[in-house]
Amino acid sequence: MRDLEEPGRPPRGVREAGGLPARIGALARRNRVALAVLGCAAVFSLLLAEVLEGEIMAVDRAAYWLIVEHLRADWLTPVMEGFSALATPTVLIALLLMIAAFAPGRRPGWCCAVNLALAAGLNVLLKTLVQRPRPEGFRLVEETGFSFPSGHSMAAMAFFGLVIWLVWRYEPDRRRRNLLAGVFSLIILMIGVSRIYLGVHYASDVIGGFCASLIWLAFYTRIAVPLFLGPAPVRTDAPGADRSAGAGAPR
Repeated sequence: MRDLEEPGRPPRGVREAGGLPARIGALARRNRVALAVLGCAAVFSLLLAEVLEGEIMAVDRAAYWLIVEHLRADWLTPVMEGFSALATPTVLIALLLMIAAFAPGRRPGWCCAVNLALAAGLNVLLKTLVQRPRPEGFRLVEETGFSFPSGHSMAAMAFFGLVIWLVWRYEPDRRRRNLLAGVFSLIILMIGVSRIYLGVHYASDVIGGFCASLIWLAFYTRIAVPLFLGPAPVRTDAPGADRSAGAGAPR
């Protein structure tokens, strides 16, 4: 005897077919950080394998053709030098001091300082292990040390990436949150582009640096940040959030 479908409801096969993508989407949303870490780890591993073989990758040749051969201009070089300077120790220390001075309490400053110091140490370790030489023949500035992964790119993603994470969780105003996240994301991107433009890194160095720091941030924000700042407050504009819960600041 055939099952009778409830009037007005889609047939069972249609419901099941429509429900599977929804369940997969919900599962992906719940595990988006883990998926991002796996994706970054896969990209980093592929780049590392190519670097260890000593080959110049297609992405490096394409970036050289686009950024070095076609974008370089006298007026643009100082701009790129300015973006690159945003990830130097002097500027980053100054930004850390600003966070310590203006953030509520001392913990946000310590949280950002420890993150940056550990990410820098990780970069030194990776460069020492890989020992990829820097590009030769088209540098606009002089740099020493090894090339993979880019130290500026790792520092930019670690520092400004953590700032984005903090803004996204502690800034209650949606427009300001989106604006700040967009501005800091653009800064990260332009720091990476500037290192290719100035001829001191391959594109694979920059991408590898971004991936390494994103993996690092996934663990740091999960393990270390709650120790410094406690659990993040519930935003009242988040889906399903308790409207009576305010968005507090770290102390």
